[in-house]
Amino acid sequence: MGLTYVALLVAVLIAVDLYSSRVIRSQAIRSANSQLTSLLNVAETRPPQAGDPEDLRRWTEWMAKSGARVSIIDSNGQVLADSATDATKMENHADRPEVQQAMAEGRGQAVHHSVTLDRELVYQAVRYQAVDGESLVIRLAVPLSEIDLSVRELRGRLLIASILMLLIGAIASLGFARMFAARIERLKDFSQRIAEGNFRPLLREGPRDELSDLADSMNQTAARLDLEIRMLSGERNRSSAILRSMVEGVAVIDAEERLVFYNRAFSEIFGVQASTADGRPVIEAVRNAELVGLIRKALRGEEGLQNDISMGIVQMQSFSVTAAPVKALEVANGGNASATAKPSGAVVVLHDVTELRRLERVRQDFVANVSHEFKTPLTAIQGFAETLLSGALDDPTNNRRFLDIIRNHAIRLARLTNDLLKLARIEAGKLEVEFFPVGLMELIEGCAETTLLKASRKQITLEIEVPPGLPPVRGDAGLLRDVLQNLLDNAIQYTPECGNIRVTAEAKAREAVITVSDTGIGIPASDKERIFERFYRVDAARSREAGGTGLGLSIAKHIVEAHGGRLWVESVMGEGSKFSFSIPIAS
Repeated sequence: MGLTYVALLVAVLIAVDLYSSRVIRSQAIRSANSQLTSLLNVAETRPPQAGDPEDLRRWTEWMAKSGARVSIIDSNGQVLADSATDATKMENHADRPEVQQAMAEGRGQAVHHSVTLDRELVYQAVRYQAVDGESLVIRLAVPLSEIDLSVRELRGRLLIASILMLLIGAIASLGFARMFAARIERLKDFSQRIAEGNFRPLLREGPRDELSDLADSMNQTAARLDLEIRMLSGERNRSSAILRSMVEGVAVIDAEERLVFYNRAFSEIFGVQASTADGRPVIEAVRNAELVGLIRKALRGEEGLQNDISMGIVQMQSFSVTAAPVKALEVANGGNASATAKPSGAVVVLHDVTELRRLERVRQDFVANVSHEFKTPLTAIQGFAETLLSGALDDPTNNRRFLDIIRNHAIRLARLTNDLLKLARIEAGKLEVEFFPVGLMELIEGCAETTLLKASRKQITLEIEVPPGLPPVRGDAGLLRDVLQNLLDNAIQYTPECGNIRVTAEAKAREAVITVSDTGIGIPASDKERIFERFYRVDAARSREAGGTGLGLSIAKHIVEAHGGRLWVESVMGEGSKFSFSIPIAS
């Protein structure tokens, strides 16, 4: 503050110096012009003879006795005579302002630097008509050196006075500054503490003045900021916890279509990196035209936007997307807040409905498949029953055959119904599994005995290779028997006559693996991932002809997974298939 006062004092002194110098100079120039005017009036009463050089010289010397410089200039700017120097050596003066003005208006005056004398002069010139009719200019000039000397003397006095005033002002301002420096320093430290988050109030010190009022105001501001920050921090922590725990992807986009906020679920969906995505255009971070189009509609102010999008190349994912505009509030002149017409951003919420859509497709496929599987036997039963009722019942040749067909289709319906009920219990988590140690040799031999009769009918060789001493597995013997029997039945079904089926078992670190290999028709590579689906058949005609329901492998897979194992297949078209399943070893 003291430096401010000193600076103001210096500015005032400089202004006084400049103003006084200008005033003295202006007064001196006016005085010189008045003197030159009087001399020109005298000169006009006795003008020189332009045609006589000697007369011009004498006349010039006579006028120069007044102390002024005298010059005679013709209409072309040529200097005919000059009291200060040789006129023949002087340059043309046609461009001098006072000469130009005198030739144009009759009189002229100017202040400028003289090239001949190398000093600043005050000039006045008057035009007169010589006897021979030629127009001449009489120019008189006086130097400003005396004026400059006066100005320097004044500035010297002002400098001394200014130094004295500066010393007095500096002493006074130093005392004044020291009085406020400590209080201002405390206020500065307090504001710094507020900026760093320390809102401890400042103790009141010193007299009651503007600084004390400022300290009170800052204390109130600090207390209010402390309260607001605590509230905002609590809200932010709650909001962050909610957003982090949400399985839905949430993102906020500003009016320039830039990504300004997103939660962890959103970053996982689109593979967004926090270090590179903030502030990026949403089209670069998302790269999905449908989603970007929905966001742009929201940014235009459209409400109630909802759409389903699909993403992915290898594994498709489905999302239900909701977008809504965010309209910022602006305060009107009356103090009431109102929403602006144009949204300031948009909020996007993505809900993963991949599993829901998959279940819907499974349900639709299941209904279609069940309807198809039931339709064939029911149609056959209905057709043959109507045939019998229409008179074939009395036909001893065909009535028994028709009844056998009806019975076979009824058996197939019963088997299909049982398999559906079993699969429904398994998928509903109601499958009752009783875990006991199960010997692999007993399990395989029991299923092999059942399969031998079917194998002999097609002249298929059944081989069993089970090394002695295999540890028992942990599982339900009945359910594991269903799994192995299903694999053997499928091998018999899809292996041509005189083929070969081999059952092997081996023990690994924590599990035992049972494998059923055949030399059947094989499974196409495109069907390997789908054969464990419900009602999916590689050869539908052969499966139905053999009485298969299309649910065996699906049931087997669920049973194996319920035991903590897995079921997989390896196959080559035309060479055969190899089905394997693993079961944990009993501890």
